[in-house]
Amino acid sequence: MESPHKGKTGIRRLLIAFGYSCAGLREAFRNEDAFRQEVLLAGVLVPLAFVLERDMAARALMIGCVLLLLIVELVNSAIEATVDRISLDDHRLAKRAKDIGSAAVLLSLVNLALVWALVLLR
Repeated sequence: MESPHKGKTGIRRLLIAFGYSCAGLREAFRNEDAFRQEVLLAGVLVPLAFVLERDMAARALMIGCVLLLLIVELVNSAIEATVDRISLDDHRLAKRAKDIGSAAVLLSLVNLALVWALVLLR
């Protein structure tokens, strides 16, 4: 069954979508420990990117990597919730989906560390 809001257009659709996005952020913050930890990390790193004397391109890369980590964590959390909704039984495909989502978060963390290290050490 499709959402009753699918036919909405214009500003009304944008407002409805914005509400769903805010609800998703609230749910992730409330229910996902890793997301809360990464938001805390973002709360430190984003202001730090402005304090450090770097050019705007470097600053954008540094902040972009932090935001990418949050985005990937949200997608990983959505994958995990969907898999758990389908079944809590052990299944090789469920494990594969969850492990791949976790690997995406790990690569985002490595990317963040590498970019920050390269910018700070140049």
